[in-house]
Amino acid sequence: MLFTAPSPAFAQVTAFKQAVAEAAARDEDIAAHYRDSNYAPIWTDADDTQRDRRAALMAAIKTAELHGLPVARYDPQGLMNTLANARTPRDRGLAEVEMTRVFLQYARDLQTGILIPSRVDSSIVREVPYRDRQSYLTDFVKSDPMPFLRNLRPRTMEYNALMREKLAMEKLLATGGWGPSVSAPALKPGAQGPAVVSLRNRLIRMGYLKRSNGISYDSAIEAAVREFQQDHGLNTDGVAGPGTITEMNKSVETRLKSVVVAMERERWLNKERGARHVLVNIPAFTAAIIDNGRVTFETRSVVGATEDGRYTPEFSDTMEYIVINPTWNVPRSIVTKEYLPSMKRNPNAAGHIDLIDRSGRIVPRGSVNFSSYTERTFPFSMRQGPGRANALGLVKFIFPNKYNIYLHDTPSKSLFARDMRAFSHGCVRLADPFDFAYTLLAAQTSDPVGFFKSKLATGKETFVHLDVELPVHLIYRTAFTTPRGHTQYRADIYGRDARIWNALSKAGVALGAVQG
Repeated sequence: MLFTAPSPAFAQVTAFKQAVAEAAARDEDIAAHYRDSNYAPIWTDADDTQRDRRAALMAAIKTAELHGLPVARYDPQGLMNTLANARTPRDRGLAEVEMTRVFLQYARDLQTGILIPSRVDSSIVREVPYRDRQSYLTDFVKSDPMPFLRNLRPRTMEYNALMREKLAMEKLLATGGWGPSVSAPALKPGAQGPAVVSLRNRLIRMGYLKRSNGISYDSAIEAAVREFQQDHGLNTDGVAGPGTITEMNKSVETRLKSVVVAMERERWLNKERGARHVLVNIPAFTAAIIDNGRVTFETRSVVGATEDGRYTPEFSDTMEYIVINPTWNVPRSIVTKEYLPSMKRNPNAAGHIDLIDRSGRIVPRGSVNFSSYTERTFPFSMRQGPGRANALGLVKFIFPNKYNIYLHDTPSKSLFARDMRAFSHGCVRLADPFDFAYTLLAAQTSDPVGFFKSKLATGKETFVHLDVELPVHLIYRTAFTTPRGHTQYRADIYGRDARIWNALSKAGVALGAVQG
């Protein structure tokens, strides 16, 4: 039998395929793609198509820092060296897989974030819209490479605005930031002296005040302080009190970290949010209804307290119905951790809330020896009927979820006057719940006010289903933009952004100063 040696071209193809199979074996998604395509190269042929793909990927990873991504993770110089030194079919096969690995890493990082949220903070229970990794490759080879890579980022006005703010902050960082901090603990209109000059100069550098040589806290400075307070969630009294001074003295670096973290958070929510949706920003203490990208209603809110177990989690769900004149079925954790200890001291404590047995009957307090029970063995539940004194107020808004979080009214109206409004057990209280309800109901009735009030007047618990259920997004943004004016900043009330920044930093994200 005559044996014919394989041709050089066949041997080269075989060596390339073997190298690809060997290098891809460490990643099942990459291995599956090359098996399905019979090991056809994506990057390393000499034709124009693959040259354009290489150029597009290199351009993208070299400028990854624009998105707050860690350039070192993609090692553009190392990748260029690998390509330049690919002399043999085996070298080319290894370079092929490395290009694909970097592409997949960059694509996922840009589209849905560098971090896995729940690993950074267990209260971030958001379901990130991860895309099938093989689909990146399948779609990429059918697309124009440059637009494909560019369009992976969140296509929202907010993300674009945050990118612009990031660049502006980096330029400020290169030119000394906002100058010396304000040394006085507080300043009032009419004050004079060096501290007022520092306040004036800082407001000028921040863009709140026109250039001036004034040395007194005049009406122009007072107006600038009010605008600053508005952008930082403070009461707009025009007085630079301790809270205002603290926020004003925060550095460019601190604000830049907030912006980079906000961009990462925007990537975690990189999906269609709904033409109409509810947006709750936890550290901004606001709840808004958004219609086609425009805020059509907004109200102040109270969110979960800054104590472990009471934080408001971050997630998205769908609002299904409104409850008018709600009953409050007290969560088990509140019953056993808060009310049971009080009832052990005084059986009539929280007497406005009924004690309920397993059959649903009201139990007289005098018939129970509260001291004989522990948190685990306490056999009763607690329930508060409808009424103005109800802990949920007169209306609640339900988007069923396993965290038992919802929006609701409250009889504790005084809390809405405070700058810092983290007092609840996790649910979100609304300052203007009736107007919130009217806005929602306007989509399904010609007289939302009359309809709501007629149900309210009955005093009975009434469930009103929404004809069109709408998405609800509970987000946490300490930096966010508005259509006009400055970027707004809020305090990191739960310390979540600090943990996210630390995780980003460990992943290789760094602050940079940009000249000019």
